Amino acid sequence: MRRCTDRWATLSASVNDMRLKRAYKIDHLRDMAKARLPRVVFDYLDGGAEDEVTLKANRAAYEGLRLIPRILGGGRVDLETELFGHKLAAPMIIGPTGLNGLYWPDGDLELARSSSAAGIGFAMSTASNASIEEVARDIGVPFWFQLYPWGNPDFSERLLDRAEAANCSAIIITVDSLVGGKRERDLHHGFSHEIRMSAPIIVDGLLHPRWLTSVWLSGKKPRFKNLTNFLGEGATDRQLAEFTRAQRNPQFSWDDVALIRSRWKGPLLVKGVMCAADAIRARESGADGIIVSNHGGRQLDGAPATIKVLGDVVDGLHGSIPVLVDGGVRRGTDIVKALATGAKAVLLGRATLYGLAAGGRKGVDLALSILLDELQRTMLLIGCESPSQLGRQHLLQP
Repeated sequence: MRRCTDRWATLSASVNDMRLKRAYKIDHLRDMAKARLPRVVFDYLDGGAEDEVTLKANRAAYEGLRLIPRILGGGRVDLETELFGHKLAAPMIIGPTGLNGLYWPDGDLELARSSSAAGIGFAMSTASNASIEEVARDIGVPFWFQLYPWGNPDFSERLLDRAEAANCSAIIITVDSLVGGKRERDLHHGFSHEIRMSAPIIVDGLLHPRWLTSVWLSGKKPRFKNLTNFLGEGATDRQLAEFTRAQRNPQFSWDDVALIRSRWKGPLLVKGVMCAADAIRARESGADGIIVSNHGGRQLDGAPATIKVLGDVVDGLHGSIPVLVDGGVRRGTDIVKALATGAKAVLLGRATLYGLAAGGRKGVDLALSILLDELQRTMLLIGCESPSQLGRQHLLQP
C-alpha cells in the first residue's frame, strides 16, 4: 500500500509540474487549485460572506482603475522597499491566512520558505497549521505574527510571549473578525474550521485523489498548532476547532489595543481599518502602521473595496505612519495601483494561496514570480524606476 501511494505521489508531482509550466497568470493557478481541491476546501479558500458582493467588489475596483502610460521614462526598475527598518526586495508581504495545511502539507512553512527566497515579508496567522516556533526556525526575512485577540487577555499575552521569544519583527492585530462573517459556501458544506465527514464530502474527496493522498492520507492533517499550547498536545481536531469558535471577543476595544501596545515593544499594525477616522484612532492607540482590509470580503458583505477607501485613509494620516492594503490583488498592475494610491506595500492572500493549492512551494514561487514580473513590467510602462516615485498622477482620475 505504501509503495502504491509513493508511486502515485511521484506521478502526481510530475503531472503537476507540467501543468505549472503552462500557468502564466494567477487565474491559471486558481483553476489548478479548483481542479485539485475537493469542493469544501476550495470554497473555503475562494469564498466570501453572504452574497459575496464585497469579494467581487475588491476585484472590480482594481479593474476599474486606469493607469497612465508614460514613454521614455528609463529602463531600470528597483523594487526594493524599506518597511519598519527592514528591506524588502519588493513592496509585497505574504499576508496572514489560516488553515493553509488544508491546501498542501506544511502549507504555512511552504509559504514562509517561498517568501524568504523571494526576499519579501511573511506574516503568519494565529490560526495557522504551523507553530510560531516552527516558522521562526525556517525563515530569515521579516517575520510578522498576526494576533486574533480572542478570549481573555491571557490568550493574547501567551501568544505575544511566544512571538517575542521567536524574534517576530512585528505584530498585526486583526480587529475586523471579532464576530464571524456569514460565509454561506462554508455553511452549505457544514464547514467550520474542520471538515465534518458526510457522504457527499467523502465522495468528493475520493474524486480528488491528488489532494486525498497528499493531505488527508499523508499523516499531516492540519491542526491549529498555535492553540495546542492552550488545550494540550492531546487535544483532538474537533476540540481545537471548537476552541477557535468559542474564542470570539466582540468586547475587544481601543483600550485593549493600547494595552497590547504597552506590552509589545516592536512595530504594531492594526488590520481591518476601512475609514480614516478608525485609522486615526488606531494611531492614537499606539499603532505604528495600518492595514486597510475587509478580510478578503469574508466578513461584512456590502463593505466597500479596499482600494476605494485606501486614499481616504492615507490622506487622513498625512504620512504619519505607513498604510498597507490587501484584498483582491491578482496582478502586478493591482500592486502598482495600490502603491500609486498611497500604500507602502500590499499583503497577498488568495494569490499565493492559489499557488500553494496548485503546487505547494513551486506554486507559491510561481505566483510570486508572476506578480513580480508584472509589477516590474508595469513600472516600466508608466515610466517609474522605483515604488517611491509612484503617486496618484499615475492614475487616471475620475
